[in-house]
Amino acid sequence: MAVGQGMTFKIGPYQDLVDKALAEIKDQRVLERIWAHDHTVWKPEATEIANRLGWLNIAEAMGDEVQRLQEFAAGAREDGYTHALLLGMGGSSLAPEVFRTTFGVQKGYLDLDVLDSTDPAAVAAHAERLDPKRTLFIVSTKSGTTVETLSFFKFFYNWTKDAIGEQRAGDHFIAITDPGSSLVDLAEQYHFREIFLNDSNIGGRYAALSYVGLVPAALIGMDIALLLKWAIAMADHCKISNPQKVDDTIAARLGVALGEMAKGGRDKVTFVISSQVVSFGDWLEQLIAESTGKEGQGILPVVGEAVGAPETYGADRLFVYLCEEGDTADDAAVTTLERSGHPIIRISLHDRYDLGAQCFLWEMAVAVACNRLGVNPFNQPNVEAAKTRARQAVDEYKEKGTLPVDAPTLTDGAIAVYGVVKAENSGAPLAAFLSQAEPDAYVALQAYVQPTAEIEAALQGLRTQVRDRFKLATTLGYGPRFLHSTGQLHKGDAGRGLFVQITADDPKDIPIPDAAGSPDSSLTFGTLKTAQAHGDRQALLDAGRQVIRFHLGRDAVKGLKALSETVS
Repeated sequence: MAVGQGMTFKIGPYQDLVDKALAEIKDQRVLERIWAHDHTVWKPEATEIANRLGWLNIAEAMGDEVQRLQEFAAGAREDGYTHALLLGMGGSSLAPEVFRTTFGVQKGYLDLDVLDSTDPAAVAAHAERLDPKRTLFIVSTKSGTTVETLSFFKFFYNWTKDAIGEQRAGDHFIAITDPGSSLVDLAEQYHFREIFLNDSNIGGRYAALSYVGLVPAALIGMDIALLLKWAIAMADHCKISNPQKVDDTIAARLGVALGEMAKGGRDKVTFVISSQVVSFGDWLEQLIAESTGKEGQGILPVVGEAVGAPETYGADRLFVYLCEEGDTADDAAVTTLERSGHPIIRISLHDRYDLGAQCFLWEMAVAVACNRLGVNPFNQPNVEAAKTRARQAVDEYKEKGTLPVDAPTLTDGAIAVYGVVKAENSGAPLAAFLSQAEPDAYVALQAYVQPTAEIEAALQGLRTQVRDRFKLATTLGYGPRFLHSTGQLHKGDAGRGLFVQITADDPKDIPIPDAAGSPDSSLTFGTLKTAQAHGDRQALLDAGRQVIRFHLGRDAVKGLKALSETVS
């Protein structure tokens, strides 16, 4: 497998910086030390590094598990399961989502979907379309304590129990977690069908090639042996038998380019990805953002942003064109960007199973980039801030019966605005808020609404209007999903983000059982989502970030279109 080919760099004046940095990591034996599990590649202390390097060898180790996974998938099919729903967040959900979106479902295998939203309508949508008798639930959490995942489990356990009885309910659930986590005890208590114990030395965002990604992949009928073969080939390519050949290793070149160009001001790595593998961008987004965004450093991954004319982009962009061989749909647009002087990295995929190699390539490249930035790629020191604030809001709700309430600074019809407002109606505040941006800023749209096709189209319309008018990089995330992906970078980077939080009324709400099997409930999904939005906003403000919130009332699509018009 020719994994060392298929990458070209057109980065202009930055090439000298990259060449110099490659020489430095060669002298410092960075790749060799990574393979030797040397934590000093990143930090003097081993904390959250020495126990996070299992990803280096996981593809080879999982080769021994292929037969087990295939037999497990066959057993689920024989027992009549036709659908699977993965309950998880961030690193537990993104790789399975990529595999399902990219490879589809092979004939006779389970149709997989992912639930990573506490929006009550999103939860209800799965309950309304699924047949409890034919659905297998994948409860996936490394720690075993992820509040969203456990809330999903309690709801769907009761939903299944009510339909088929308590004795059979547990057989509809499997667990993917670390040895010794509380989910192991839960799975044994409720008689789960299977427990997959993952390598505890792998963090969530580096877990795509472990049970986290491969169990769901087996259920949809992917050729997991072929996926691992591509990954192992890339891992072998990244092993340096001759230290003088480090610059022949594409992971080293890619990682150094990401790190050095970020330090040189090109810190918005903007992905243009073939439609066949476009969802891979969501996995890359978490890997890059959560690994690099800390200690005042950060590389902002920009995925899903429509390709624009060269003049809509600032001098802070690095473009990565990830293209499957034979797909020329974006060639002209990328060539136009290159001719206008924007730096471009082109990566060619042989076929879709090349994603196995891409997973390892980017894991290693990001680890190298973090070496250049001086940060630990495996921790997430600022993630807990939003969780703490959300827990405080939930505690207040349980004590007083209400969440913390902020008074809007402006209302205009159904739209309420929260934050510093220097305008007379709800539309102008968005333009005024974004006008304070410096040239190297970015805009993060944070949507705590149900992720539907209509909502997505309206959000993307708003995103494009913002990008084109203000010439700023834009990102879009659904809450609370993005808290497990880009949330670390939002609080840990250099602080140049402008955060636009979007909330709306929930047409209906759903109670979260206090315990699986119990009818009692002291919290709803709608309340949890609202608490998470409140917690993240407070955590951003505590970190000195600029935040504005628009509450759109009952008609989120109408409200988003109105906001779009004000920045057009």
